[in-house]
Amino acid sequence: MATTHRSASSPQGILRALTFLIPWSLHLLLANLLLTLTLVPSLFIPLQTYAFNSQIAYSVWKAIQNLFERKRGARISFSGDPLPQHENALVVANHVSWTDFYLIQAVAARAGMLGSSRYFAKSQLKWVPLLGWGLVAMGMPMVTRDWTSDRREFQALFEGIKNGGWPICKLLPPIRTKTWPLLNRFSGLIAYSESTRFTQKKWEETREFLSSRGKSALPYVLYPRTKGFVAAVQSLRNDSQIKHVYDLTLAYSRAGKGGFMSAPTIWESFAFARVSPPWKFHVHIRRFELKDLPEDEEGVRDWLEGRWAEKSKILQGMEGEWTEFEGLGELIDYQ
Repeated sequence: MATTHRSASSPQGILRALTFLIPWSLHLLLANLLLTLTLVPSLFIPLQTYAFNSQIAYSVWKAIQNLFERKRGARISFSGDPLPQHENALVVANHVSWTDFYLIQAVAARAGMLGSSRYFAKSQLKWVPLLGWGLVAMGMPMVTRDWTSDRREFQALFEGIKNGGWPICKLLPPIRTKTWPLLNRFSGLIAYSESTRFTQKKWEETREFLSSRGKSALPYVLYPRTKGFVAAVQSLRNDSQIKHVYDLTLAYSRAGKGGFMSAPTIWESFAFARVSPPWKFHVHIRRFELKDLPEDEEGVRDWLEGRWAEKSKILQGMEGEWTEFEGLGELIDYQ
């Protein structure tokens, strides 16, 4: 661990990180400005604006994904169900670290939706420099994690999806031309159902909470918050372009004792000359049809809890034996 720290904070590591961060931050600043300027046009030409904003998102995200996979040599393996290209989906994943973004976007790129991903984001992010209102312009659902406050946001979002409007939509045929070579019909709505990153302290709190309800905590995962997912399934199962749920189990392994589920920090992903080794990254993918999920609220809640129980089982199995294969094709060329 001491070697990792010295490598990330060495003069070479700092220079390596700044060499990427400075131009990329300028790129992000320009992208955020352009996205913010599209807030008004989105009221009148939502489909075209969505297409334009997805192009901007692709340019930003491919730069950081190229750094992680190509320049830093991140070794990401995949297992589970194959994914088709250009399919709308509701995506759920466990939350370990900020670097979860890299793993989810690796799946997105291979499924042809790198520019079309939309994440449920904390409303406080509107005030973050270089991100801010650009997230709103992209159609990121901004939530407070308080269901009473978020209910209206969810209802508006799901109605927009069902009506084929902003922000998740099938694009009009004129937009699917050579004019928009990086855009496709896929839109992924991504949620971290645990709502917060996994830490040992949070797991202990989860254990106490579940114990008070007669349930047991599961290794390597927190308890998923189910209200938003239940609302999404019940709203989208009929008359919606979203027909599938993708369940992603994210796993990390760092060389050395006690390295399982230890993810690199965002600074380490910038500062290391190579992240693999010492880290390996894995995504286990399950694909479900939305219509096959239970119809009642309690059934959907139990289904999601069952998915988290399976995640825990998968991760426990991986701790002793890291099983992997490339299930989503070759390394993406982000150049």
